[in-house]
Amino acid sequence: MNLANILKALVALIGVVATYFFIMIISTGDDVIIEGGGTLGIVGPMVSFSIGLFLVVLGLTLLFSIVGLFKKPEALKKTILGLVLLGGFLAVSYGMAADNAVVDVTGEVLSGGEEGSNSKWVSTGIWFAVLLGATAICTIILGGVKSIFK
Repeated sequence: MNLANILKALVALIGVVATYFFIMIISTGDDVIIEGGGTLGIVGPMVSFSIGLFLVVLGLTLLFSIVGLFKKPEALKKTILGLVLLGGFLAVSYGMAADNAVVDVTGEVLSGGEEGSNSKWVSTGIWFAVLLGATAICTIILGGVKSIFK
């Protein structure tokens, strides 16, 4: 039995388990699930299965990515360069971020919006997205201009 057949059998098994959970949830009905009052009941095992499956897939993805990087040193160099550039963007975003309190239209501080590190990191995330988006747009435009002159 080769690896492809083993993987097909594993995918089929995962599909059967997921189908079982789906049928059980549908046959239980919304009212019974809602009346559970916050308990996960029949949904709990499906959530646990999904989280476990996610963690297995995440681990395998990271493992194969790292093995692939070490097999090709030039790819490892590009990956490290990309991570350094992302770190630079993050540092610039953090420097541009404000740590002011979050206020509503009347000027009152919102609950959880106090001045400090949480506000700073939210602002950092916004600036990070803006910088990455602007870089992507500039790269697309420069690529288009470059292809015009070729």
